[in-house]
Amino acid sequence: MLRSLTMAISGLDDDRGEAAAEPRALAQRIALVYRQQVSFRRRAALCAWLAFIVTFVLLRLLTYGIRYRFLPFQNVVIGGGLHVHHFVWGIVLLILVGFAGLMIENPRWHPWLAVVFGIGAALVLDEFAIWLNLSDVYWTDQGRISVDVVVLVAAVLGVYYAATRFWQAALGEVRRAIRVAVRGERLLIREEERLRHRPNGDRDG
Repeated sequence: MLRSLTMAISGLDDDRGEAAAEPRALAQRIALVYRQQVSFRRRAALCAWLAFIVTFVLLRLLTYGIRYRFLPFQNVVIGGGLHVHHFVWGIVLLILVGFAGLMIENPRWHPWLAVVFGIGAALVLDEFAIWLNLSDVYWTDQGRISVDVVVLVAAVLGVYYAATRFWQAALGEVRRAIRVAVRGERLLIREEERLRHRPNGDRDG
């Protein structure tokens, strides 16, 4: 009887151990499938898209909280009362990530650069109306265009991510067509040059 009870308890412990390990194993399997199915380019596109959307939502919540004093934060103001808008930090991030993209060749860094790019793009486009009008129209009717532009960009990034392989293949076809057209134009120019330099007798014949 005691032996049977001990075996039952041991089996129960094993089941508990397997149940506890299953979520971890499931997460590892999902991560493996993600690495196998999602290339670095698609991973970068996904990271940029998500970072862009999340940053924009957080920015709107932050600015709303500052405006209506729901948060203990204030706008960044430097000497002389100059309000440093957050699109300035976005420009800095875009410059840095652009330079890093030129210097870094390892594709493993592309998703990380894409995150920074998405954050910078959201910082800049959230205040699109300000630098378009050169005036602080963030909370006016004119500021609505910033939201429209952000929604448009998010939609374009989403469409691109949803069909990355198609767009890459389509871009390849466009490049091939351009090369063929340029090559054909070059051949036509060469033929015209050849006919132009032929003797008149040969040209009439």
